[in-house]
Amino acid sequence: MSTAAHTNGFPEGYFVIRSAATGRIWDVSSDSKDDGTEIILWPEKDTSLVDGRRNKSAENQVFFIDTSGALCSRDSGHAVDIEGDKLVLRHRRPVISPYPNSYSHPPAKFVFSKESGGEIQIQFEFDPSYPPPSAAPSEAWKEKTFLLTAIPKRKPKGKMLSSLFGGSHSSTADDLAKSGIDLADNEILDEDLGEEGEVDDSPDTGRDIRMLAITDKKKRDKHLLEKTKMRRTWQIIKLRNSDARTGKFFS
Repeated sequence: MSTAAHTNGFPEGYFVIRSAATGRIWDVSSDSKDDGTEIILWPEKDTSLVDGRRNKSAENQVFFIDTSGALCSRDSGHAVDIEGDKLVLRHRRPVISPYPNSYSHPPAKFVFSKESGGEIQIQFEFDPSYPPPSAAPSEAWKEKTFLLTAIPKRKPKGKMLSSLFGGSHSSTADDLAKSGIDLADNEILDEDLGEEGEVDDSPDTGRDIRMLAITDKKKRDKHLLEKTKMRRTWQIIKLRNSDARTGKFFS
């Protein structure tokens, strides 16, 4: 078995995961180890790729594949899982009947593929919506492709209005009506947003990662904007144990 197959397309050892669209990398929010902590995109804390030279405070931005094939956070050792459409830390939990359920289930499997343009797809052993036992059986989820995307973020509405109305103007509902601007929520997960929905001009440091569930992926891919494709593209950067310039090893 090749290394790529054994590690679901990720490298062996430790690595960071960068969004091609934003340049930010995966980050366990607030450096927390709590169950359910969200994983977001954040600027790199340490740009060194030599493991022994990196700051320990940046370990919440480092990941690895464990022996079971689970994607894990180096900082806590906990697996990465999907909760709704969010990426979260998941502690190992006892089996609770009826199994599987939203609380007790196998962690999602993350698969990186250069051949698909750098996408990270998610594979589930069971329906990820975990319907109750009384629900009618359905295998519709098996026909979907689940993958991860970075989410663009617009300026806060107040700042958008301030710039529109002269910087210090106190905007009102009448102002909005006169401006003709639609201030609906721009954090939409639809892959058919168009150019306006791809604007990412918020001054906030972080960005969100979300899971998309796509039916007929090949057909939809033909109509994607380049910015949308970039949001689904991830770069996996392996950490080294030695300095490439000097050849010196670090433990």
